[in-house]
Amino acid sequence: MPARSPSSPHLRRAASAGLLALALTAAAPLIQSPPVAGLALPIGAKPAQAAEKGVFFPERFTLSNGMQVVVIPNHRVPVVTHMVWYKVGAADEQRGQSGIAHFLEHLMFKGTDVIAPGEFSRIIAKNGGRDNAFTSYDYTAYYQNVARDRLEMVMRMEADRMANLKLTDAVVYPERDVIIEERRQRIENEPADRIGEQINATLFFHHPYGTPVIGWPQEMATLTREEAEGFYKTWYTPNNAVLVVSGDVTAAELRPLAERYYGAIPARPVPERKRVEEPPITSSRQVVLRDAEVRQPSVRRTWVAPSYRLDPDHQAYALQVLAEIMSGGTTSRLYRSLVVDQKLATSAWLGYGPTAYDMATLSVGASPAAGVEMDKLEAALWAEVDTLLKGGVTEEEVATARKRMLAAAAYARDSLTGPAQTLGAALATGQTIDEVENWPVNIDAVTADQVNAAARAVLSNTNHVTGLLLPLSGKDS
Repeated sequence: MPARSPSSPHLRRAASAGLLALALTAAAPLIQSPPVAGLALPIGAKPAQAAEKGVFFPERFTLSNGMQVVVIPNHRVPVVTHMVWYKVGAADEQRGQSGIAHFLEHLMFKGTDVIAPGEFSRIIAKNGGRDNAFTSYDYTAYYQNVARDRLEMVMRMEADRMANLKLTDAVVYPERDVIIEERRQRIENEPADRIGEQINATLFFHHPYGTPVIGWPQEMATLTREEAEGFYKTWYTPNNAVLVVSGDVTAAELRPLAERYYGAIPARPVPERKRVEEPPITSSRQVVLRDAEVRQPSVRRTWVAPSYRLDPDHQAYALQVLAEIMSGGTTSRLYRSLVVDQKLATSAWLGYGPTAYDMATLSVGASPAAGVEMDKLEAALWAEVDTLLKGGVTEEEVATARKRMLAAAAYARDSLTGPAQTLGAALATGQTIDEVENWPVNIDAVTADQVNAAARAVLSNTNHVTGLLLPLSGKDS
């Protein structure tokens, strides 16, 4: 079975929103391995066309059992990315069963009557492909990158485990030990991940986004085969799944295969996704983590922000432009001020990702340069935020950011896996294909007034959480 590792905290809820194809990594915490590939944006399309409607120009259809199918033709090489997205993640778990979504992701590699435990990935590898899976708060996805002539094989195998997973105590409980050890190695031994977990738990203390995707250790240790089977039977059904195939294939070619393998699986009733809401909070909070393993201290402040789905004031696109202005490369405001001019930081960023089923987050952070005290860096960082709130951004800054973002959208289609990941994550979190395809038009319409209004609406709130990651020696801010 493929090894898995959590994404870095900066990939969890903070990334430059100027790259449309990075919508997946900017959304919610993922437990995955290897890091999501194929999101680089090679030069190929003409940026002048980016403001027109359309990014990936997908084909689509729905099977009779309710399974959505999206095809993104890309005939550059005879290769395809095949992904199945389930509209269920860690935030859909029953209270007290944290980690069950990620646990089931592991168990999906434990076989059926046709494929023995562990054989799924070995078969893919023997045929020259790569496969893996990842779990987020809002979705769980399984993917294979294979040659075009192996597509039918992976569809047959993926459909088999969608309907016929076989779990026994002999395979379930050793795998539970695996995920517990994964947590020890990847979370408890990594200070940056530990403080990220604590920031989330402090920011969302009622909503399930405050519970780590991998689970709390005391609950992971009690997960059972029966609970895993119950989660599988509740959520893993074709009418709760999206099939996305990107690469050297068309919808006309894919449809007979999709109907043969996925269309034969009966639909089942799926529960409504019910999430509790956060109560009104006006107080700021601080989390401080000191650890001997900290080599690079950091500070970050996180606010709750609108997502694409929950955006009553239509701020999501403006906030993406804001992230590009503040953090979109070496000419961005934060980098230029804190790293280049003041020489206080080695990195500085503002990250926002709107791809979430419920609320999103916006974070501002920095890491100090050698010899710089954290309180001095903090003062400079918050001064940049104050400058933004008081003076706003200019029309020139917005226009430059829009151009960069639209160029990135134009280049995004050259990727093989990026389009599949972007569309899959969007459909799993309540967006439509048309909303994704309208992204360039919506970004191109953003004005400086809209960016300033959105920045003030989020950053003026006092309900933020500040996290300080520090070595054992030194003083607090």
